[in-house]
Amino acid sequence: MASSFKARAQRALAGGLGAVAVATLVPLGLAQPAAAATTPVCISTSHPSLAAKLSRDITSALRGRTDTYALDVWDPHTGVSCALHSSYHFDSASVVKAAIMGTVLWKEKGKYLNSYELDNLYPMIRNSDNQAATNLWNYLGRAEIYAFLRKVGMTHTVLGEGPYWGLTQITAHDEMKLLDALTDRTDVLTPNGKAFAQSLMASVESDQRWGTPYGTPKGVTAHVKNGWLPRATLGWRVNSLGIFNGSGRDYRMVVLTDNQSTMEYGITTIERVALQVHHDLGSISSTAGGAPSPRALQEPLAQPGSDAPRVATGDGSAPYGSVKG
Repeated sequence: MASSFKARAQRALAGGLGAVAVATLVPLGLAQPAAAATTPVCISTSHPSLAAKLSRDITSALRGRTDTYALDVWDPHTGVSCALHSSYHFDSASVVKAAIMGTVLWKEKGKYLNSYELDNLYPMIRNSDNQAATNLWNYLGRAEIYAFLRKVGMTHTVLGEGPYWGLTQITAHDEMKLLDALTDRTDVLTPNGKAFAQSLMASVESDQRWGTPYGTPKGVTAHVKNGWLPRATLGWRVNSLGIFNGSGRDYRMVVLTDNQSTMEYGITTIERVALQVHHDLGSISSTAGGAPSPRALQEPLAQPGSDAPRVATGDGSAPYGSVKG
């Protein structure tokens, strides 16, 4: 236990140094407009009242938040789709690792993954290991990653320059396309490839299970990839991608944020949204014909953001070895 704590503390220290280096040496990402008090547009032809309720609940969750945020929500079972500022660009931080993973699986479609790919995929997703991400970034090359992005339809995603994969510019709309490729689409990855990707995202280490999984209903499996990164302008970037399925539920969620003074503030924004999404969409079971079912959470909830990591690590906008984020 002591050695594990020491290793975690060393990674945290390295992350802090890396964040300073990135903030002072690399070009700034795209400037973001201030967050507007815009009502999310949630629509569904089969469940219009549910869509309207989710719009109201997300609006309430974001009331008073001062950071910049964007979200995209999609539930194939109920047909509920929500978007807010979904075309804004954000620094990806480590959520780009999900796209790197997708590229590896697409590249090897129909083949067995080799030992190098496996040795880097596991730590990159489960532990958000930055060196593993750098290894695969270099192994694939920009042309291969862009080919995957084009296949998925992520036309507004711009890869970070050189080794700075954490400064990839992403939108919530494009990230939802990625989650669709990891779940429903049949023309990008094989069933085994999608199952493998989801298994990695469902087994991230315990201190990274914050963000979109907050409030996941009992019996529903949360698959997550988070990212966090402090920079000299626009403060912290804190992002979270989530896929949620099981017990008749099947929905996914993207929340991107920046322009905040602390990592915890960004996590709180994400978790306030996530709680409402899980409350509203998680109460509908497709196996019960869309009938509402009692809400049952996996465990008693504290306040959103209260489970945020107290020691934030760097994110990997530059290759800083095994630093997480």
